[in-house]
Amino acid sequence: MDSPSWTAYAAAWLATLALLLLSRRLRRRRYNLPPGPKPWPIIGNLNLIGSLPHRSLHELTKTYGPLMQVQFGSFPVVVGSSVEMARAFLKTHDVTFSGRPKTAAGKYTTYNYSDITWSPYGPYWRQARKLCIMELFSAKRLESYEYIRTEELMSLLGSLYVSRGAQLTLKDHLTDLSLNVISRMVLGKKYTEETENSIVKPDEFKKMLDELFLLNGALNIGDSIPWLDFLDLQGYIKRMKALSKKFDRFLEHVLDEHDERRRGVPNYVAKDMVDVLLQFADDPNLDVKLERKGVKGFTQDLIAGGTESSAVTVEWAISELLKRPEIFKKATEELDRVIGRDRWVSEKDIANLPYIDAIAKETMRLHPVAPMLVPRMAREDCNINGYDIPKGTRILVLVWTIGRDPKIWDAPEEFRPERFLEHDFDVKGQSFELLPFGSGRRMCPGYSLGLKVIQASLANLLHGFNWKLPEGMSNEDLDMEEIFGLSTPKKIPLVAVAEPRLPEHMYSI
Repeated sequence: MDSPSWTAYAAAWLATLALLLLSRRLRRRRYNLPPGPKPWPIIGNLNLIGSLPHRSLHELTKTYGPLMQVQFGSFPVVVGSSVEMARAFLKTHDVTFSGRPKTAAGKYTTYNYSDITWSPYGPYWRQARKLCIMELFSAKRLESYEYIRTEELMSLLGSLYVSRGAQLTLKDHLTDLSLNVISRMVLGKKYTEETENSIVKPDEFKKMLDELFLLNGALNIGDSIPWLDFLDLQGYIKRMKALSKKFDRFLEHVLDEHDERRRGVPNYVAKDMVDVLLQFADDPNLDVKLERKGVKGFTQDLIAGGTESSAVTVEWAISELLKRPEIFKKATEELDRVIGRDRWVSEKDIANLPYIDAIAKETMRLHPVAPMLVPRMAREDCNINGYDIPKGTRILVLVWTIGRDPKIWDAPEEFRPERFLEHDFDVKGQSFELLPFGSGRRMCPGYSLGLKVIQASLANLLHGFNWKLPEGMSNEDLDMEEIFGLSTPKKIPLVAVAEPRLPEHMYSI
């Protein structure tokens, strides 16, 4: 039999495309879909999305409103960008919108959706969430690790004192702090210092994490146009596979070390989060068996989730204060009044530092680490505000726009912590005006840890040092642009000078 000619393939492809376009048109007639820009064939509205997707979508909301639909290639995406829409998706219809879309990042960098973030809604995910809430991030466990956070924070302050008067890249120091804290809590030791038995060099470990953040935040064409996925036009899948091998080698080593430590020890007491995960993996009574790949997926999630967000937030906060010295002055006045100059700020002091807390909240409002919450997916048909949202539709909650809504915030583009002294907005998912960690079933399970690190590190950086820009640079010269990825850090890292403001003996730490 003769093989089909290229013309037959082309005809079949065109017929398939015509059927897709026809079904989409019929679907739009059957459903009352939210308003949005007219999509192009094949690419949908991807032509309207720039290098900062949250800003592109923000501009579109000005035309189409707080509930709009855009087309990312083959997939409809509904964007909610108001308090009311966030509440509808994350609370009122939380279960309906608790699904996750399939992505290359989820497949290749999380052991085929075996982690907490990308696993589909169902028994496995519910068990994972329960494990996070009841065990990994319980108040008791976080309190037991407070000494780790304190030790690493004191180490950071000591290193800043050594670098006093010299230019430093603040993000590097903040990343080391976050990575050391989370490594000790999750893995049982630090990986920012090379030792004789190190499985990975510190610089390589940081590069692996940077690559993970980039690839999980990248807009991969194949995620939107599946029939182009095999071409890997951007090279992301190749990079994901290479990164996955590196992480698997590292995580296998970590698990082997922990297995060896536990072997033959009766009634072994867990020392870190990997120990806890391995104990659950050994439990025959779990509703869903926690496989070894699940332990590795969880571990990778815990490391990545606990590293970037706090460092990015504190860097933005210090940057904003360098542009507004009067806010820095108010913050240090509060610290001197409440803490004095003969001790450092502890986590328990934060409740008595409302202005420091307000600075942290204002930073999370204006510079959310995740300007679009991790995508959700409709698990069944739903109606929101009179508009139909069919099963399988992807959902984006645009917290970047909510944080700039003039109906909620007076002078929304202005950095003004005082607004949080006037109104008590919660950051733990209850106030839909401010959602740095999300809300509902799918909110970040480690939010309480992230908040502790952000507040304590920010308070002590302001308490211990006067911050200045390098000589010859004015606050007007400070670049405040961001880049987009899994998080949204400053495009140009902050370079600043730290000058001690406490008595010299305070830095003997």
